[in-house]
Amino acid sequence: MPLKLSLKPGEKFVLNGAVVQNGDRRAVLVLQNKASVLREKDIMQETEVQTPARRIYFPVMMMYLDGGNAERYYSEFVRRLTEFMGVIANPSVLADCVDISKHCMEREYYKALMLCRKLIEYEDERLGNVPSGVPAGGDAG
Repeated sequence: MPLKLSLKPGEKFVLNGAVVQNGDRRAVLVLQNKASVLREKDIMQETEVQTPARRIYFPVMMMYLDGGNAERYYSEFVRRLTEFMGVIANPSVLADCVDISKHCMEREYYKALMLCRKLIEYEDERLGNVPSGVPAGGDAG
């Protein structure tokens, strides 16, 4: 099934590792085959990786964007997810962690990323964080 991207003027996204920027008008792109696409709002910079949930999100994002080198990021993901699960008692959040792990094992990294956003929301609610410009829920690309 094709993926339809509606882009705002100047909006950036990553397509199979290449950073692409829309021109000065709204545009719609239709991707006819499977591709790794991540909108600018969902891209986390390494400097933003400062909390446990973000330490899970980042290696999953890297596995998604750089699938050919996924093994390189997988051990970091496993370590961070294990640490996170070791301090969480909420059954719903733990179930999300298990699902994230399953998605990563099946190389369904985008699905894992969307669940990671739920972890970030949970963490932000508990810590009282309202960071700007960091993926933490909202509408998906």
